[in-house]
Amino acid sequence: MLNMIGKVYQINQKPKTIGEVGLPKIKVDNTMITLSGIKGDYNNFRKIKKNNDPNMSILILCMDVIDELNKEGWPVKPGDLGENITITGINYDDLAPKQKYYIDSALIEITLICDPCSSLKVLPYIGNKRINDFIKTMMNRRGWYAKVLKVGKIKQGSLITPV
Repeated sequence: MLNMIGKVYQINQKPKTIGEVGLPKIKVDNTMITLSGIKGDYNNFRKIKKNNDPNMSILILCMDVIDELNKEGWPVKPGDLGENITITGINYDDLAPKQKYYIDSALIEITLICDPCSSLKVLPYIGNKRINDFIKTMMNRRGWYAKVLKVGKIKQGSLITPV
């Protein structure tokens, strides 16, 4: 539904850290969205396996998914699943490829759904024993990738408006 206006609940990034995967990501209050993604964020999968695919520059997750997971007994917090931007006011099921949104002055386009991966086992409440169940739980709920059409500065609380 493109008439919904959302807000940035939390911005998450993690710099390249030797021996670590790119999650959980850490909260930052504001940052730049560049053509390659959130400034200061590094993602091994996107960089190495996907050759910095611009269609995967940013990962977005809606708080409704986190709330659902919490109700199902998974203590997920914003940033845990590797999303760069956690949003409110727009339901996950309302996002779809080709939709464009302004986040303050930055412009993004939703491109594809993110599949869950085994890196999620680094979360302390998942581990090796629960990873297969968690991957099944996360199918079609891990988040949406977006490409950046226009760079811009964003902050916590920034409005997300459809184009």
